[in-house]
Amino acid sequence: MKDMKQLQKIFVSGLITFLPIAVTIYIVFAGVSIFENFLGNILRTMIPSSIYFPGIGFLTTIIFIFLLGLMLNNWVTAGLLRRLQEKLTEVPLIKVVYSPLRDLMNLFSKGQQQSTLQKVVLVTISEGKQVLGLVTREHFGDLHTELKIQETKVAVYIPMSYGLGGYTLLIDKSQLEPIDIPVEKAMSLALTGWIKTDQQHKP
Repeated sequence: MKDMKQLQKIFVSGLITFLPIAVTIYIVFAGVSIFENFLGNILRTMIPSSIYFPGIGFLTTIIFIFLLGLMLNNWVTAGLLRRLQEKLTEVPLIKVVYSPLRDLMNLFSKGQQQSTLQKVVLVTISEGKQVLGLVTREHFGDLHTELKIQETKVAVYIPMSYGLGGYTLLIDKSQLEPIDIPVEKAMSLALTGWIKTDQQHKP
């Protein structure tokens, strides 16, 4: 029985090490495959099969993204792309998908993070109970909605543990307690149910 427990302990230790590595490799591989297929399928019809090689679609997509970034940093082409984005948001079916995705990418970009996800707070939900949240909006005037939101309210995103989801609450500032930790650390704690630790496990 003692030997069985020892074998079980060894297996669990190996599993704890293996799973994060395996999932990370899978996600990276899936991402590369998406990039490869994005332009790879088009390139197969445009260039001879003798020239095509696995990975050319991925490289072409990376180059395309880089060139798009250069265009966004040029005031002439940036204006044209901005008008294109505005037109996309006017198409009924496309704007339902495009607008939220664009806002999400802007939210987690370096420039936007400075002004939106800048505050990590503890939200008091009842006496003696708090949850970790991220302040995403402190002013609502630019939303141009008919909602009458009190000036003392802020939008706080509450991430879920062990899932890529969460919910947003409009909360009075008096119920928030700012804490001085990085946004990335707060997200890591919330997503892992606060069991994440930077300490190395000792055998």
